[in-house]
Amino acid sequence: MKLPATMRVFERGWLSSNNILFLGHEHTALVDSGYVTHAAQTVALVRNALQGRHLDLLINTHLHSDHCGGNASLQRAFACRTAIPAAEAAKVRTWNDDELTYKATGQQCERFDFDDTIASGDVLTLGDMTWQALAAPGHDPHSLILYCPDERILISADALWENGFGVVFPELEGASGFAEVRDTLKLIASLDVKYVIPGHGAPFTEVGKALDTAFSRLDYFVGDPVRNAQNAVKVLLKFLLLERQSIPLSQLESLLSGISLFEEANRRYLHKSPSELAHWTVAQLVRAGAAQVHIDQLVNKD
Repeated sequence: MKLPATMRVFERGWLSSNNILFLGHEHTALVDSGYVTHAAQTVALVRNALQGRHLDLLINTHLHSDHCGGNASLQRAFACRTAIPAAEAAKVRTWNDDELTYKATGQQCERFDFDDTIASGDVLTLGDMTWQALAAPGHDPHSLILYCPDERILISADALWENGFGVVFPELEGASGFAEVRDTLKLIASLDVKYVIPGHGAPFTEVGKALDTAFSRLDYFVGDPVRNAQNAVKVLLKFLLLERQSIPLSQLESLLSGISLFEEANRRYLHKSPSELAHWTVAQLVRAGAAQVHIDQLVNKD
């Protein structure tokens, strides 16, 4: 499918979320800004695509570090207005490290400000098209997705990927998440969508197939929540490895023990010693072809 002429999608990879640029006649906007270590690249991509125009608005679907880590750099570069999910406003205003996810996941995010908030039911004009903001809890309790009924396009963030969805983080801390994922998938299934732009991975058109895969994966996790915890700890370590590219094996145990979400998932579901958990997670990444051990280093493998 060919996108409308007023849209550009920057597919970024798994460390940074995809970015969607809108080039409307009256204003420009960007949805999601990637991870902080890629912020300079994000600014360069956006500046090049704008071709001398100004970036007017930055929107975040949710505030995980890989979706908003470029916010501060974009604000400095363009002095753009920034809109975040309404439920996150108080946390960002005070920059509450205990409630924002960056400390809990061991990830980075440069502090940023915001000008506006977006809530489910809000209607936005982006790229001269009308978009609906819809609540999409599950992966993140306050995540939004954006839907354009006229073009049948869905910006799904981490609520739906071609082969699944993002880690169900609330369940790791004993909160409800699986039921919310199911409700979000049902909501997406109720929409007339022909083209999905996910938070990670290439845009896709086989929406029914993706939903079937997502529902099946959800049933797999609901059947045994330990599987979600196992997936989460692998994802958390893989993210650190993507960021650093290599980690000394001798530092892994202390590094992972300092990540509260990693510890919470272990305490509730996995019940391994710190050493056992570090070795298990490394073995899983190596077996999946996502990492390799070279002498005394765990090395990223794409």
